[in-house]
Amino acid sequence: MRDKYLIYNKVKDLRNKNNLTQEQLAELVDVTRLTIISIEKQKYEPSLGLAIRLSKVLGTSIEQLFWLKEED
Repeated sequence: MRDKYLIYNKVKDLRNKNNLTQEQLAELVDVTRLTIISIEKQKYEPSLGLAIRLSKVLGTSIEQLFWLKEED
């Protein structure tokens, strides 16, 4: 059964706004660049711990960085 909600994010937009490469952001939050790529492409939903680290590094709240959207 598919989840009827999808998690969207602004990681790429805020990463660019903060002049960070995917590699730099990955190092700052202790994951691989491939993890950042997957998050930015909406292919991977981060753990709560990773979401908190991302929001702190990107200077925003979790709620502004990630949100749920109901599937059509």
